[in-house]
Formats: sequence, structure tokens, C-alpha cells
Amino acid sequence: MLLWQIYSIVGVVCIILEILVPSMFFLNLSIAGFITAVISLFIHDSNMLAVDFLALSVVSIFVLRPLLLRTIKPSKDKETGVQAEYIGKIVKVIEPVNKYKGAITIYDERWDARVENDDEIPAGTEVRIVKNDSLVMYVERI
Repeated sequence: MLLWQIYSIVGVVCIILEILVPSMFFLNLSIAGFITAVISLFIHDSNMLAVDFLALSVVSIFVLRPLLLRTIKPSKDKETGVQAEYIGKIVKVIEPVNKYKGAITIYDERWDARVENDDEIPAGTEVRIVKNDSLVMYVERI
């Protein structure tokens, strides 16, 4: 079997492993495998190719993995279960809202609320949700 075929198979197996165990680890090994397969078309020394594969794997793990993890960082919506559909909704204040405390109602559920400025919004006022931080909604007057 030719060396490029061996490293191509390593790349495919690592992609399959990445699909089964999504850890951003095997993806780096598959990239190293495919690059080594291309290099093996020009270099026919198996020892040199093994060193290339190991070097590319290490570089890929320490350089590419942090970049990929940063771009695929989970959003706060998925972490807290709060859906982005609440942003922009008009809701009613049930307890006066200021910088430190307050509450609103969304679909007859009570949510903690805050304002970002020094404003105080009295109970009974309709407000718009502008953002959320964990389970606290930030609101503004309409």
C-alpha cells in the first residue's frame, strides 16, 4: 500500500472519530493526516513522514484547536436555556425595576429584571427587553 493512502485512511478514520466523539481533537489529527498524505506524494521516506505527521498534529492541536474552540463557543442562549426570541419583546413590570432589583412577567412567568442606567421603572409599566445575562433580563422604557 502506498504511503499517501495510509495517511489518507488515517485522516478519514480521524474524521469519523471526530463525528462520533466531538472533541475538536481528532479533527486536528485528520488535518495532519491529509497534509501528510499530500507531502507523501513528494517524499517517500516513511520515517520522515511519521515525524511530519507528529509535528503537524502537535502544531494543529496547539494552534488550530484554540482558534476553532473560540469561534464555536456556545452562546449564552444555549447555556441558560433563554431563547433569543425574548429580546425585543414588550413585557409588563410587576415589581419596580432599577439597577439592582426588579421583576417582569413573560408569558405569566416571573423573571428578574434590571436596567442598565440609573432609571427606575414603576410596576405596571410596559418595557422592552434589550438583553439578558443568565436569567436576568435587562429592560428599557418604551
